[in-house]
Amino acid sequence: MSKLTIVMYHYVRDLKHSQYPEIKGLSVDLFKEQLQYFLRYYKIIKMEELIEAVKLNKELPDNSLLLTFDDGYKDHFEFVFPILDELGIQGSFFPPAKAIQEHHVLDVNKIHFILASVKEKKQIIFDIYSMLDKFRKEYSLENNEYYFRKLAKENRFDTKEVIFIKRILQRELPEKLRNIIINSLFNKYVSKDEGSFSRELYMNIDQLKCMKRKGMYIGSHGYDHYWLNTLSKEKQKREIELSLDFLKKLGCDINDWVMCYPYGAYNESLLFLLKENGCKLALTTQVGIADLNKDHPLILPRLDTNDLPKDRFAKPNIWTLKVINF
Repeated sequence: MSKLTIVMYHYVRDLKHSQYPEIKGLSVDLFKEQLQYFLRYYKIIKMEELIEAVKLNKELPDNSLLLTFDDGYKDHFEFVFPILDELGIQGSFFPPAKAIQEHHVLDVNKIHFILASVKEKKQIIFDIYSMLDKFRKEYSLENNEYYFRKLAKENRFDTKEVIFIKRILQRELPEKLRNIIINSLFNKYVSKDEGSFSRELYMNIDQLKCMKRKGMYIGSHGYDHYWLNTLSKEKQKREIELSLDFLKKLGCDINDWVMCYPYGAYNESLLFLLKENGCKLALTTQVGIADLNKDHPLILPRLDTNDLPKDRFAKPNIWTLKVINF
C-alpha cells in the first residue's frame, strides 16, 4: 500500500475550562473520539515505519495513518501523550526549538491568543491601522485600505477579517515593524510577561525527552518558526543547523530525521539543503492523502483534524473512503 493519511494537530486541550476557550483547538474529549474512529478504520503507524518504507521502497500496511502534532505545546504533554501512551499509539511531535529553549512566544501563537482574547476583531484591525498610521512614513507603507483589499481573503477556517490580521502580522510588513505591532497587541490584550506565558504554553526539554523515552517521535519544526521559503539559502542552512542541534540535545537520530515545515512553507533551495543534511521526510500543510509512489518524500500532504470525523461511531467520510481497504 502506498497511500498514507497524515493527520495534523495543533492545540488539544480542555477548551471549556481553559483561560482561552476561544482559541481554535480541539477538545480532549473530541480527540479521544477521533482516535477511536481512527482505530476502527485505519492502521496507525509509527514514523520509523514510514521512514523505512521511503528508504527501502517498502509497502505500508493497508489503511495506514500517521498522527502529527505541531508547535510543541504543553497540551501535547499534559493531554495528548497520556492518551496515546495508554492506547499504545505513537504520535510525532514537532516543537520549534527557539520557543522551547529561549522561552520566547512565537509570533504565530501571539496572534492566536490576541485573536482569542478579543471578541470583536474589528478592534484589533483598528489597533493595527493606528500603528500603520504611526509608522507609515518611516516604513514607506501603503494606505490601510490597500492592505485590507490585498490580504482579506477568507479561507475554509477563517473569516476575511481574521485572515487579514494573520497575514499582515505574519509576513506582509517588514519583520521589525511586525514585531513592534504584535508585541504591542500581545501586551495590551494577553500578557506583559512573555517568559511566564511561554513556560505555560510550550513543553520543556525534560518533557520532550520523557515522551521520546516512551516511544513518541520528535522531529524538526525549525528554530525560529520562520516562513522558510522567504529566507536566503544561508539563513535556511542556519535554521536547519540550529534545529538539528536541538534534536541532538533531545537524543534524537539526526541521520534519518523528519522536517515539518512551519506554515507549510518551502522552496527548492530548502529541499536541497534538507536532502544534503540527511532529512528523509518532510510534511507540508497541503491538503490531501500522501502517496509514496507519487509524492516527493520532502513534500508530503496532510489532513487537518477537522477534515475527519470526531465520533467513534461515524461512518467513513470522503477522506477515509479514498484510502480504506475493507
